Amino acid sequence: MHRILSSRWLNNALNIAEHSRGVELPLFLCPSINRVSWSQRLGAVASSSRVQASQWGVQRRCLHVEADAHAVPALSPNSNTPQPYPVQRLPKQCRGCGALSQSSFPNQPGYFDLDRKAVRNYLRPQTADRSRHEDKIYEDALKHFDHKELAAKGVDVDALVSSIVPPETVQRPPPKVPLCDRCHYLTHNHSGESIYHPSIDSIKDTILESPYKYNHIYHILDAADFPMSLLPRLYEILNMAPLRTKNRRSRAGKYYNNQKIELSFVITRCDLLAPTKPQVDTLFPYLQEVLRDALGRTGRHVRLGNLIAVSSKRSWWTKELKEDIWKRGGAGWMVGKANVGKSQLFEAVFPKGRMEWTPSKHQITVDMHAKNAPDQESATTERVEIQPELPQERTEDQEIDDMEEEELDEYALLPPAAKETNYPEMPLVSDLPGTTASPIRIPFGNGRGELIDLPGLERTGLEQHVKEEHRLSLVMRSRIVPEQMTLTPGRSLLIGGFIRITPREPAPIMLTYAFTPIQAHVTRTDKAIGIQNQAGEVNIENIAVPGTGEKTKLAGSFELKWDITKQRTGPLTRKDSVGLKVEQLPYRVLSTDILIEGVGWVEVTAQMRAKDLFGQKPSPGAQAAEEPQPQPENQLTALERLEALAEDPKKKRAPRPPPVPASVSENTDGNEPNWPIVDVYSPEGKFISSRKPMNGWVLNKPKVSAASRRSRPRRSMKGMKKLEKKRRRERDALSAAGSVS
Repeated sequence: MHRILSSRWLNNALNIAEHSRGVELPLFLCPSINRVSWSQRLGAVASSSRVQASQWGVQRRCLHVEADAHAVPALSPNSNTPQPYPVQRLPKQCRGCGALSQSSFPNQPGYFDLDRKAVRNYLRPQTADRSRHEDKIYEDALKHFDHKELAAKGVDVDALVSSIVPPETVQRPPPKVPLCDRCHYLTHNHSGESIYHPSIDSIKDTILESPYKYNHIYHILDAADFPMSLLPRLYEILNMAPLRTKNRRSRAGKYYNNQKIELSFVITRCDLLAPTKPQVDTLFPYLQEVLRDALGRTGRHVRLGNLIAVSSKRSWWTKELKEDIWKRGGAGWMVGKANVGKSQLFEAVFPKGRMEWTPSKHQITVDMHAKNAPDQESATTERVEIQPELPQERTEDQEIDDMEEEELDEYALLPPAAKETNYPEMPLVSDLPGTTASPIRIPFGNGRGELIDLPGLERTGLEQHVKEEHRLSLVMRSRIVPEQMTLTPGRSLLIGGFIRITPREPAPIMLTYAFTPIQAHVTRTDKAIGIQNQAGEVNIENIAVPGTGEKTKLAGSFELKWDITKQRTGPLTRKDSVGLKVEQLPYRVLSTDILIEGVGWVEVTAQMRAKDLFGQKPSPGAQAAEEPQPQPENQLTALERLEALAEDPKKKRAPRPPPVPASVSENTDGNEPNWPIVDVYSPEGKFISSRKPMNGWVLNKPKVSAASRRSRPRRSMKGMKKLEKKRRRERDALSAAGSVS
């Protein structure tokens, strides 16, 4: 014992304790550590639990407070000095990011600076405030005066005594649990670093530690780049019940390892798609079709009745999802990629204020800690003892010993659940990808279930190619009303200066609509290449980090193969107007959506003549001569038909024009049509995809009000310039004539 005390004194004298202690990397951040078999883990935990913790043992993990001699002064047991503040301990986890509390590594999640004011006030809350201290001085002063003499001088002593508030009635609210330093800087300074994102295997191991029999996974998808945030074949990786097919005999659920795990798709931030909720509801069949295509071969026969589109910002369909979570009970897991809106949705759909719910007789009670093996449970019961009430005066060593004796498995991926309250603290919401560092478990409904916010899986990392001051601008925070930009032959579209969209020659005139928070610019193709490669002095800003131009590659060539003629033509194809069919029109309107991961999408639209679209593909070295086709005499144009209807609406409509010949309407050779193609260039040739067009311009174009329609158009300045030149010439002529005379 003397040797241990002397070594401890030497460590303090030589400041050895100031060096960082070794901590084990959490397994959810490094799945490669998780290769040890469960039997070896449980055996190690069981053996370590039977050994009594030494009073002077070294702390293996920085889970909570490692108090420092300068921050928390230690009191000797024989000291009679009264301690003015009661001692408290930091929480097991940061309530904002879920990281385990520690005080050794300042640049890591969960670090608490003991000198920070919020942390200091939480650890040492004051027992009496300033007003109570002044009342005590006032009471001491009254004791030295004779009450009879004061009454003789006209002083009302009883009123003075009654004005003092008794100390029992002064109740201060409990101090608020502080955030770790990383969450504090994210909240107030919008600065911080992302975590090491977990892999899908570590997420799987975390879900398998669930203590609940019924588990439901909510796969969160981002509407800004839908469906690029989809995790394909997630149900196979997590060993859950397969998606229900269209067969009426398909089973709704299935048990694996005495657990039932189901899956639902939740599309968040749907307020970015359209301005109103009814418009987003009309997009639901489109969202189902796009998700079905993204699922691949398995998506052809599934029902996709488990798809829901919500908006936490506008409270669209969040109430229905909240009731669904409440009715299901058990464990609800928020799974998805980083920065898709999991934490914000968590706060919107968590069932708060329902602790008064009384469980039924058949309600299954579960332990709020991670699942343990039978041999580990027997070892755990040996450590459970009744702790005596500790005195108010506690030393630094006693605090660390108590923290080591807490039941917290260092090999468990799932941390213990927080204490249930009616209105708990919600996870931190930030634009930084990877804000949540560890699973955050919050129970609800008096043991009915809990909702778990998991760390986000890593995306492909587009923000690593962007300058640090522009990384927050990649996130689409509100709905974009785009500007219509025209791409003529020989011109390209630049997104942020480092993503280029170039039509492939020969190309028709294209219209582009950039639904992105970063700036879009149209310029010549040769000039756009120089801007993207960061070569030359150009006034267009390139937000990419230096050296990104050398890594620029072709991300893909995308065909405009979706026909949106009916949506773009207007009254020509409406049944209540002209009522023409698309096959009768001499042109087609084609479109596609170019997706930029984590940023948004660009809608590209082009109009082509039907004979050019469905005709034979021109040879590389020859130019096909265009011969005008004779128009039938009895065929009326669309304008003539509209004029005929306007003259006498009661007359019978003119006969419909004959359809376009087969040589024009379809390719007789059976080859693919001559789709227009755009080439997209991005850093490393990544972060780009395409989808069926959503017609976002039709839903989000600038609104034309009745007042703007009635307003008089702006007067042309061409005539005023001519008049000004004429008057100037007359003045010059008069001045010249005066000088001659």
